[in-house]
Amino acid sequence: MSTRPDGVFTPIDINNLTLRNRLAVAPMTRVSAAENGTATAEMARYYERFARGGFGLLITEGLYTDRAFAQGYRHQPGLTDAAQALAWRPVVEAAHRHGARIVAQLMHAGALSQGNRFRDATVGPSAVRPRGQQMAFYYGQGPYPTPRAMTEAEIADAVQGFADAAERAIATAGFDGIEIHGANGYLIDQFLTESTNRRTDRWGGDTSRRTAFLVAVLRAVRERVGGRVPVGVRISQGKVNDFAHTWAGGERDAEAIFDAVAEAGADTIHVTEHEAWKPAFEGGRDSLVALARRFAPDLRLIANGGLHDPARAQAVLEAGADLVALGKGALANPDFPERIRAARAVAAFDPALLGPIANIKPSELAA
Repeated sequence: MSTRPDGVFTPIDINNLTLRNRLAVAPMTRVSAAENGTATAEMARYYERFARGGFGLLITEGLYTDRAFAQGYRHQPGLTDAAQALAWRPVVEAAHRHGARIVAQLMHAGALSQGNRFRDATVGPSAVRPRGQQMAFYYGQGPYPTPRAMTEAEIADAVQGFADAAERAIATAGFDGIEIHGANGYLIDQFLTESTNRRTDRWGGDTSRRTAFLVAVLRAVRERVGGRVPVGVRISQGKVNDFAHTWAGGERDAEAIFDAVAEAGADTIHVTEHEAWKPAFEGGRDSLVALARRFAPDLRLIANGGLHDPARAQAVLEAGADLVALGKGALANPDFPERIRAARAVAAFDPALLGPIANIKPSELAA
């Protein structure tokens, strides 16, 4: 990988937050919090390894935002009260101690919830049963239940939950920024998706109208934390329960979604695809990274998806991304930045690490 000034080791600023390089750890659900949603000492060690290994930015796993319908998984961490927020302080301090910066990803599972200690039922934009089966490696079993369509009051509560959690993340936990989880089939993505959002009110309609919930969340978070920290959004086509999904409107949908994110005041867009460099749509030429760059030219762009090959990561940066986020590549190589700086081989990911449950394994913390 190139180390020239525009390469991966070049520092970058995102709304006054300086990162030492262009390498980030992608958010990965590890279901390792205490049953009450507080982060643990084991989790602090887990995140610290990536900071010690040279990553410039760490993005947490999705943190549930309220004590109603947001929680998606057993042992998922949350940001619903001061105790949960304070439990993240050692994680943040460990990241900072090794020169990394860390942002909190805020998540509402919506219809994909399979382990909520606060509610037995699920909600979504519309009463549409999610495709597929609950994920066994996140303690799930059987088909997803059919959610109840959210009321206007429940939508308002969900928006407020994101804003409240964002404030706790910055003011109490000390995170350096916020990422709103608008990807992978969770609640915001359910509002964006035609098949799961069949509403006829102001929250539904064509693609531009279906961005309304995302825009409301983004604006509420920005208002709560102000302009002093970066706020971004993660966007995908595929979903954890519908891996091959693509936007029916192709590039028109990409334009509507990315334009809405930019207009609502985001600092970053984090796009994730299975292979980030490939065309986003059949018969097209541009990747989702290239489309995000075209339709939101002023935002910092994070690319995720199969970019653990150093040459591939560099090519995506040259194609328009500002940062590269690694998931499985980071799990296999928590010292990935130091490895490639020293021209050492990159280890292959072992899928057994995420089974039978995707929790943090002792072997990950041994080094």
